[in-house]
Amino acid sequence: MTSFEPRPWEPSAWEPPSWDPPARRAPSPPRPAEPPPPPLSSSLPPPSAPATGDDGATADVPLDDVMDPEPAVWATAPATFPSPSPIPEAEPADALGEPVPDTVMDGARFGPVDVRAVSQRGADASQRGEARGEAFLVARFGADADAVLLVAVATGLSPRGAAAQRAARVACAWAGGAVGRCATRLAQDLRAERREALKAGLQRLTARGFGRLRGRAAELGVPADADPAALCCLLVPGDPECRTRVFFGAGPGGLFRLRHGGWEDLDPVGATPAVPAPHPAPAVATDAVPAPDAVPASSPACPSAPFRFRAVSGRSGDVLLLCGAGLVAPLSGDPDFAARLAAAWSVPGPPDLVDFLAAVQPRGAGDTKDRTTVGIWQP
Repeated sequence: MTSFEPRPWEPSAWEPPSWDPPARRAPSPPRPAEPPPPPLSSSLPPPSAPATGDDGATADVPLDDVMDPEPAVWATAPATFPSPSPIPEAEPADALGEPVPDTVMDGARFGPVDVRAVSQRGADASQRGEARGEAFLVARFGADADAVLLVAVATGLSPRGAAAQRAARVACAWAGGAVGRCATRLAQDLRAERREALKAGLQRLTARGFGRLRGRAAELGVPADADPAALCCLLVPGDPECRTRVFFGAGPGGLFRLRHGGWEDLDPVGATPAVPAPHPAPAVATDAVPAPDAVPASSPACPSAPFRFRAVSGRSGDVLLLCGAGLVAPLSGDPDFAARLAAAWSVPGPPDLVDFLAAVQPRGAGDTKDRTTVGIWQP
């Protein structure tokens, strides 16, 4: 066995050399003071590249110096809206508790019949700051089979809007009162198809009513002995088995029927179609249905315009449109407007009030008159 003597310790070659702490870096020189930020303004600063240091990295710059002081505002064209039309001037004689709105709408159901009505001020009256010169009335008289629906559209013939509106409302009020007093007899005549009796009685009522209106000509803003308003009316019986509808009145306006996708002018102004009576007209009371010769053509009570009368038979799916003077011209003279209305209302069922109002809006530069119409949808 050999002897062993230990040698002094020496570091091995594989061990790492001794570690010395790194020397401190020299402190960097202080940065110059930053200039104060510019005052806020609505204009945006010009775009610039971000500041970088010597090593290409983004320098330690405060965020307020590289970000916009306020959100960017994009320059856009202002939205264009139609300028409001002037408010019509009120007169001391007017009933200020009953102002004349720009647009009036109504909708209801009368038995199986649906009714939609609108009266809207035209562009001509809006530009002049005048009130709407047309009005309508939808009124039911009686009940059950003896009920009758009166639809009236009146156009004031005064050049002033306030006077025209007053005359139109007076004409509608007269029509409502006259029909209401003999509503039961009118409903019976409609069911019995007494067309000649209806024509004679309604002619008498119309002549008497226009005589009273002409007596108030100065008050309603028209020359003496002139008709203050034009009036068109439609009678619809409450009996669902009765399909007879009667149109009557005097002056501008009209009755149109939508059938099979097309419009028919049922009573053009100036036409006086004969109305044959299917049954002999029986004797009736003088106060309800007077004889035709009771109102001579030369009577001062007769309206200046000829009396208009037409009895029509309604079918399922028909739409009857009673129009004021402002809507007759575009409906009879503008094929595009008539075709648009026919397409919108040929679908089953009546439109809602918003769609009904949108359908009668003017589309042409010449459609600037007041627009008043009442639609009758028959099941």
